[in-house]
Amino acid sequence: MNSPFVIEAEHISHAKAGESTCGDSILFSKIKEENRLVAVVSDGLGSGVKANISATMTSTMALQFTIAGEPVERTAEFITNTLPLDSKRKVSYSTFSILDINYKGKVKVIEYDNPPILVFRRGEFIELHKKEKTLSNIQSCRNKIYQYDFKLEKEDRIIMVTDGVTQCGMGSDEMHFGWQLSGLKSFIRKTINQQPNISAHELAGDIIAQSMHIDNNTLQDDASCCVLYYRRPRKLLIVTGPPFHKENDTVLARSISDFYGKTIVCGGTTSKIVARELGSEVEIDLNNYVPGLPPKATMKGVDLVTEGIITLAKVSEELETINSIGQVPSSTSGEIIKMMMESDEIQFISGTRVNNAHQDPNLPVELEIRRNVVKRISHRLENKFLKKTSITYL
Repeated sequence: MNSPFVIEAEHISHAKAGESTCGDSILFSKIKEENRLVAVVSDGLGSGVKANISATMTSTMALQFTIAGEPVERTAEFITNTLPLDSKRKVSYSTFSILDINYKGKVKVIEYDNPPILVFRRGEFIELHKKEKTLSNIQSCRNKIYQYDFKLEKEDRIIMVTDGVTQCGMGSDEMHFGWQLSGLKSFIRKTINQQPNISAHELAGDIIAQSMHIDNNTLQDDASCCVLYYRRPRKLLIVTGPPFHKENDTVLARSISDFYGKTIVCGGTTSKIVARELGSEVEIDLNNYVPGLPPKATMKGVDLVTEGIITLAKVSEELETINSIGQVPSSTSGEIIKMMMESDEIQFISGTRVNNAHQDPNLPVELEIRRNVVKRISHRLENKFLKKTSITYL
C-alpha cells in the first residue's frame, strides 16, 4: 500500500575557497519497486579533486550496497577497508552518512564521522536513539559508526551536513569554536518557524548561504547540506495536443477543472479547446518575453499556457543539463521546468489528433514528435529528479 506522503530530497554543495571542485559527494537513488529512497552524504579528507574522488567512491559504494540490502555493518566495514587510511591520523579518507527511507516513513541511518543527522518536527528537534559499533580495522578514536532507526511523521525534515557547515567561522572572534551544531539548529529552527512551507531546496540553500556568510564568503572547508522533507505530494497536470475524438474535448477540459494541483496547457489549438469548454479566454502575455520561444499566455483556471511542441522540445533539451532548480533559466520553458521540479507527481495528458494545418496527414510527424518528447520528459523527471509521472493518451 502506498503512503499518502512523499519525500522531497534536495542538496546543495559549495567548494572551499580557492578550489574549483567540491570534496563532498551527495547521491540519491529511488527504488520504485520497493518504494524506497536511499541518500548518501560523503566528505572526502582534505579538499579539491583528490577529496572529491574519495568522496565519490565512498558514496557510490554506499549507495549500491544499501540498495542491494547489505547489512549496515558490512557496508561500513567494506567501505573503510577499501579506502586507504591517512598515514598520520589513521582515519578513513572519507566520512559518510547513509539514509534508507521507505514511503511509509521508516528510516534507517548509518553514520561514520559526519556531524549527527537532525530531525525537525513540529518546531523542535527530536532526540534520536542511536546504537554504537566499533570498526576493528581503524585504530583511532574515530572508529565508531552509529545506527539510527526511527519513523517519520508528516512535515518532518531530515537535515544532514558535512563539517564544513558546523565548523564554519572557527577561529573567529565571534565563533572561536565555529558555528557548531547548536548554531546550525538555532538557524534551522528560526528559518522554518518563519517559513513553515519552505522547500527542501530553499532550506539547504539558506544553510549553505549562512555558512558562507559566517566565513565571510571564503569557506574554509567544503560545505554541503542535504534536506529531506516528508509531506503530502504536490501535483502538476500538463495537457498538450487536442483529443483524437472531438467529443473528448469536454473530458480534457474537465480533467483540468477537476484537478487538485497546478495545471499547464501546452499548445495553441489545445488552449483554444480548453478555453471554449471552460468558457474562458486566452490572452497572449508579452511581459518578460524571451526571444527564441513563442510567448506564453494566460487563461482563467490554468496556471500556465504556452505554445506546444517547440516549447516542450526545449523543456526536454534543458532537462538534460539542469541538475537543480537553481539552474533553471528565466524563460517560458524554464517556468515549466520550475513547476515540474516543485511538484512530486506530474501527470501528462497527450492528445492524439493530428493538426492537418501544419503537416502532411499521410505522415503524422507532429503526433510522433509530441508523443516522444512527452516520453523523454517523463523519463528524465523520473530517473533524474525522482518524480512520479504518468501519461494518458486521449
